[in-house]
Amino acid sequence: MLVLPKLDIKDIFWIFYIVFLIPKLAFFSSFGYQTLMSVRELFPFFKWGFNIRRSNFLVPILSNNIIVTGEEAVSFEKPLPLIIDSSKNTLSVVCSAESVSSQSSPVTEQDIIAVLLEKKNLQNQNYKQQQLQQQQPSQPSQQQEKEQHCKPTPSPQPVQQSLLYLSDREIITKIEKGEIPLYRLEAELGDCNRAVEIRRAVLEKNIEKSIPELPHTSYDFSKVLGACCENVIGYVPIPVGTAGPLMLNNQPVNIPMATTEGCLVASTHRGCRAISESGGARATIISRGMTRAPVVRFPSIVGVGECVEWLRESNNYETVKKEFDSTSRFARLTGLKTTVAGRSLYIRFKCDTGDAMGMNMVSKGVEAVLNLLKNQFKDMEILSLSGNMCTDKKPSAINWIEGRGRTVVSEAIISGEIVQKVLKTSVQAMVDLNISKNLVGSAMAGSIGGFNAHAANIVTAIFLATGQDCAQNVESSNCITLMEACNDGKDLYITVTMPSIEVGTVGGGTFLPAQSSCLDIIGVKGSKPGFPGQNADQLARIVCATVMAGELSLMAALSAGHLMKSHLQLNRKTSSISLELKSV
Repeated sequence: MLVLPKLDIKDIFWIFYIVFLIPKLAFFSSFGYQTLMSVRELFPFFKWGFNIRRSNFLVPILSNNIIVTGEEAVSFEKPLPLIIDSSKNTLSVVCSAESVSSQSSPVTEQDIIAVLLEKKNLQNQNYKQQQLQQQQPSQPSQQQEKEQHCKPTPSPQPVQQSLLYLSDREIITKIEKGEIPLYRLEAELGDCNRAVEIRRAVLEKNIEKSIPELPHTSYDFSKVLGACCENVIGYVPIPVGTAGPLMLNNQPVNIPMATTEGCLVASTHRGCRAISESGGARATIISRGMTRAPVVRFPSIVGVGECVEWLRESNNYETVKKEFDSTSRFARLTGLKTTVAGRSLYIRFKCDTGDAMGMNMVSKGVEAVLNLLKNQFKDMEILSLSGNMCTDKKPSAINWIEGRGRTVVSEAIISGEIVQKVLKTSVQAMVDLNISKNLVGSAMAGSIGGFNAHAANIVTAIFLATGQDCAQNVESSNCITLMEACNDGKDLYITVTMPSIEVGTVGGGTFLPAQSSCLDIIGVKGSKPGFPGQNADQLARIVCATVMAGELSLMAALSAGHLMKSHLQLNRKTSSISLELKSV
């Protein structure tokens, strides 16, 4: 009878180790892997061993073991924390046993899986660290490198990390105490949407009112940050309609218009129809150039005269132009004009700005020229980058006479049949009213650039829809509408001249999703490579031609006495609307 020896727990473990683990070692060794494994929480068994390459099926093998160097496995006699040696495509420990002796938490299978999943990110971080180390004059010692590898790579920290761990209520309390300014929320939190939520909560608390009707969700406020608006609490949805198609230079164009004025889009659409059914409109660019006019001052008029003469010299102008043009890839100085008031000098610079509206572009160039002039005239004092002879966002004769932005003219011939069928009036009635209203009436009012019916309506609606600077509606709406009978009085000839349309298809609010989409509808989104300014030119032509459509329709409604009726139908929502219409 075979008698088995009595086995204790240690003997059973040795048998298990030899029967099950050694064959695994032999299997890996047959593929050339140099290996070493130790059992978790037990002493190591081998001083020779292997480096296991990463593989998903090896994770279970690693779950009860830790990979170490041979010397550390023997001397340390306990599991070491697992980290990545980015210099090799392997898992290993490169820190000393002493540096990790304080770490008592065991490494779990989940820890190892997480390390494997984070391999690529850590490799990128280690690569950046190596690049920085290469730039340093002295190289760290081997021991310092080991200790450096043992330290986790710090993640980028926000300006005030503590805010990330505060609740909204706690942040609001800090705001009320003056510890955090409202405008800093985006920078402190790194989350534009949460910043808007908190700012709304502060506002509602201050005004003791709720503002649920002001929307703030489903919007990417990160696009607004640092570009379009500050202290954001939401956005205002404005209805967008489309007028057209308008046949312009033999191409159909649909015009998006953002407005809250009923009847405006419908009226403009009727004008587009009248123009298109009569053969279409034509529009052309007469000149282009954004302006900026700084004001400088001299101790006496002698200095003013010397500076004016210096700027008039052709060689000096070329020097000024070179300095101006060097500040931008697209800005090109096309001229300057000087105006004197006592010992103050106003220099109106004009430049081509490509597809951008160009205010920032021209201001940057002007600033460079002013520094140039300051070196030439030491006693010159720069009072302001803008001296109001530009003129920006204010009524002025200089924009009406000299132009600003793009000067555009459009024309169309409307057949007498279309005047009667679509516009519901007559050619002679349109001509007479235009003289009495748009010419004589505006002159009697002392208007500057206001010789039109309602150009600002159309300009503002297109500006809102396409992300333009709406305040520049002031000068962009400068317009004179002229009408006359042609073809023996049978047809109507109309022209619209607009000397200062300020538009762009890049920059400003044109990159916002909704506004960019409207530009895409028109076909002028962004800039055409190799053709700077072409899209902005087309947008200016579209604005001018659409204004002409609006002028046609409104003047027809006025001459036929239909204005009030149409507004009651489309611009008012009251329970008594039907009664009012019957009384008209």
